[in-house]
Amino acid sequence: MTTNPTDTGPRPDMPPAGPVPPAVPAAPAASAVPAPAGKGLRGGSVGLLASVALGLSSVAPAYSIAVTLGFVTLVAGHLAPAALLLGFVPILLTAFAFRELNREMPDCGTTFVWTTRAFGPLTGWLAGGWVVQIATLLAMTALSQVGAGYLLGLVGLHAHGPAVPVTAVLLLAAVTAVAHRGLQLAASVQYVLLGLQLLALLAFGVAALARHGAEPVSVAWLDPTGFTGFGPFAEAVLLCLFIYWGWDALITANEETRDGDRIPGQAAIISTVVLLATYLFTAFAAIGFAGTGTAGVGLGNPDNAADILASLAPPVLGTALAKVMQLAVCVSAVSALLTCLVGSSRGTLSMAAHGALPRAFTRIHPRHRTPGFGTVFFGAAAAVLLVLLTAVSDRFLGDAILCIGLLIACYYGTTALACVWYFRKRLRDSPRDLLLRGVLPLLGGLMMLAAFARSAYDMEDPAYGSTSFHGVGGVFLLGAGSIALGALVMLTVRARFRRFFREGRTAVTELTVTED
Repeated sequence: MTTNPTDTGPRPDMPPAGPVPPAVPAAPAASAVPAPAGKGLRGGSVGLLASVALGLSSVAPAYSIAVTLGFVTLVAGHLAPAALLLGFVPILLTAFAFRELNREMPDCGTTFVWTTRAFGPLTGWLAGGWVVQIATLLAMTALSQVGAGYLLGLVGLHAHGPAVPVTAVLLLAAVTAVAHRGLQLAASVQYVLLGLQLLALLAFGVAALARHGAEPVSVAWLDPTGFTGFGPFAEAVLLCLFIYWGWDALITANEETRDGDRIPGQAAIISTVVLLATYLFTAFAAIGFAGTGTAGVGLGNPDNAADILASLAPPVLGTALAKVMQLAVCVSAVSALLTCLVGSSRGTLSMAAHGALPRAFTRIHPRHRTPGFGTVFFGAAAAVLLVLLTAVSDRFLGDAILCIGLLIACYYGTTALACVWYFRKRLRDSPRDLLLRGVLPLLGGLMMLAAFARSAYDMEDPAYGSTSFHGVGGVFLLGAGSIALGALVMLTVRARFRRFFREGRTAVTELTVTED
């Protein structure tokens, strides 16, 4: 059974989508599907560097590696870097699918528009819209809670009782205000927050490798053949998939990015590669300094697994500088929270503009040119959900966070397969099209599917997470239940949004609702 860092509220390992929908007519050429215009966003407001910053920030690299590396090492030992490398492969293949689909259909709705064009409005609304938004909303509750806990610790207060949810709600209010002001301000804030994270991880890595007695780095730590069986191999890779999730949020800003059909795709590839380099460097440094022993600061010690940087920073950097690492993890969670708001509000803007959600989500702030209603709605919704889940039980909140893995798998896997299906009639046009629009996305989708099956199997175990119901794991029920609830909601809203569901794949080729 896969082990997950429930104590710190992380997101889980990643997994994919169900069977490919039935065949549809060939998609028209790129020129026949123009990028929709008229949503009212401020075009050309960010460039390549800002897009990369948004993508990296949404992954929360310092937080993600802190709460995941220890659990990976418990499973893989010195082969943790190999697991990080293998977990990166399906993410990179999926990133190619996102890039190619964005080139064809640069819309801030991203997965919603793309899966609707490939598989029709039912799949598009559920897998490309609902699942993405629910996963992000749950992630926002985790990030706000983690950011609040670290912030309280930095100022010397105990992260217990009502202080955590109250501080988390205040953080949500702050990032909502920043996101409401526009992408330029959000990107400027992210430069600072991301810079602190990367500098802190770099300083930690250099200091750890330079410490007397540190074990020399070995390329054998990258050897995937060193795993003793498929179980530990699959478990380690699944844990690693989680730490790469979130980079796709940068593509939701494609209508506000210069050369929106090209730069977001480039930024997606760059951000995933930078993440890989950052994680591998940190893993090599941590293993070299602490080893994989089960005592003391060893990465094999279960007591260190929930937050490996908190355990290693004091002996590596000293007590004073360890506070900087603590601040970096706090900042990491907050910056990811900000990018979640940016992505969610633009995704629902596109859904509403294409007639798949209430028109209120198309409201644009007249001065800041941001999805004003959607930004405030998601900030408030995350705050309400956090309070409700906390009131029910901290254990329930932890399991709700862990179920995000199934949701991520659903829309990543569906998007990868949508790329292959949408371009299927053009795969013979050139070797490039066959490779980048066919082979690589298909491999990514199949890998996500295999990861999904394994993760669902693990989550069904009643011992997985903190809750269970009639012998079935609560994490599985929450993940599968979220998708089932989405299907019920979709059946309910079909009567209100008849045009979108009636017109099928052509419903997202032009806007139904434009800016007033």
